[in-house]
Amino acid sequence: MQINPAYVEAGVVLAVALCVHTAVWNQHSWCSLALLVQAFYVQHKWDRLLRAGGAVFQFRPGANSGIVPASMVMPLLGLALRDECSASGNVHLERFSMVVTISGMMLALFLSLIVLGITRPLPTNTCVVAGVAGGAILYSTKQTLTVSEVIEVLEVLLIFVYLSLIVLYLLPRCFTPGEALLVVGGISFIVNQLIKRSLNLAEVKGEPVNYFLPVAVVGSLLLGVFFALLFCFMEAETWAASLFFHTMTAVLGLGVLLPWLALFIGRHPLMWLLDFVTLNERRPCLLGYWLLLALGATAVVLHQNQQRQAGSKKHRASTVVRKYFHLIVVATFVPGLVLDRQLLHVASVGCLAVFLFLEYVRYFRIRPLGQPLRRLLTLFLDERDSGPLILTHIYLLLGVSLPLWLFPGPCAPRGVLSGAGGLVPYAGVLAVGVGDTVASVFGSTLGEIHWPGTKKTLEGTATSVFAQIIAVAMVLIFDGSINLNSTYSWLVGAISLVALLEAYTSQVDNLLLPLYLFILLLL
Repeated sequence: MQINPAYVEAGVVLAVALCVHTAVWNQHSWCSLALLVQAFYVQHKWDRLLRAGGAVFQFRPGANSGIVPASMVMPLLGLALRDECSASGNVHLERFSMVVTISGMMLALFLSLIVLGITRPLPTNTCVVAGVAGGAILYSTKQTLTVSEVIEVLEVLLIFVYLSLIVLYLLPRCFTPGEALLVVGGISFIVNQLIKRSLNLAEVKGEPVNYFLPVAVVGSLLLGVFFALLFCFMEAETWAASLFFHTMTAVLGLGVLLPWLALFIGRHPLMWLLDFVTLNERRPCLLGYWLLLALGATAVVLHQNQQRQAGSKKHRASTVVRKYFHLIVVATFVPGLVLDRQLLHVASVGCLAVFLFLEYVRYFRIRPLGQPLRRLLTLFLDERDSGPLILTHIYLLLGVSLPLWLFPGPCAPRGVLSGAGGLVPYAGVLAVGVGDTVASVFGSTLGEIHWPGTKKTLEGTATSVFAQIIAVAMVLIFDGSINLNSTYSWLVGAISLVALLEAYTSQVDNLLLPLYLFILLLL
């Protein structure tokens, strides 16, 4: 009997959800389980729409809708964060985590209602399940959130609706529905939080490094939307258009984003950054080391393109060659996580901003780098880059950076969580840098026993788990702040569950796997 990979994927997500609810059980847990059940029903309907070509927008082909794994990320993340903040007595972040949970549920429910509205004939059973889940979520919202928190959730939902219409219209075939929910939902939450803090500057608290990410995300979003709409009406490849692009980018960066950032950190950002980088002798050395790795990655790209020019024009980089970049990312992030996480935080945000800017240059064919970037990056395309954007390298950076950016510092008074929680900032390195790399390389070269219904192999998954355990042992040697205590079995179980999810998911694993491992390690 043929096994549907989507059913196994949903089973793994259910197992993760049960692990979370075993450790954290509160009034939102029933809502989360009801949301999971209705997401399973809705995914079946949406997969049928995608196969029949009945979806309103053009989604990434060759993958299922991914509603189940995407719908559970924000609710489970909020529940796990709330548990940690409750244990540390941080009431403010505990309330914030409740907003994250409810916002995630509302976004997933809204997406489900859209599917039910366009499905013909109307699926009665799915509507009943969605109605029950929606009623439970609305009741829980009324009972647990204040009026201001409910308004905040509605603001996130409103931003999500507008961004979804813009992004899915301008960028067809770039996302599955689940990936769009994760990416656009995350951006919507960041935009709402930045606007909220901008309107309440007197209440702005926390480390200055925490404001670099939202300002960079909002700035990149404004730049992309503005020029995507503008270049619908004018030619983008001329020198005049390119000059206008670079001028407006400088105006946005120097005239809007830097003053905006200065309001949060209380100083001119460039002066603050100079003092930050030269705070000790170690930071310039780390920056120099990362620069050498960046030059090495550039050399790999240039070398592979030279080989293509010497051989077939249809040549594509192999899986092993693409995983070189995963190893470079591991070599970049591990020293930063061990020696200076704040510097790594700022550097990774800066790298994200550069990646997004270069992707705009490539996408719009901005001179002088637009065409060379198109030629160089085409070699590294895979089946996930079926739309106009090339997002693989951006997803890789996001995957290893998200656990660092999401790390609940205020909920860990001594700077590190106890037990397996100490490995939370390493979740991206373990899941993507080590696990996914080893699974792909060993699976494609030595794998013979395939998981039912997929191209992934049992050998790849097994070596992935083993490699991550070895990586944890290496981290324990170099990072003395981590003490696993008696959480070894939980750690192995979490790594195994995420490795199984990697074998069966058709979503972008660079984005999905670190988030699920992050959630499990938080418990």
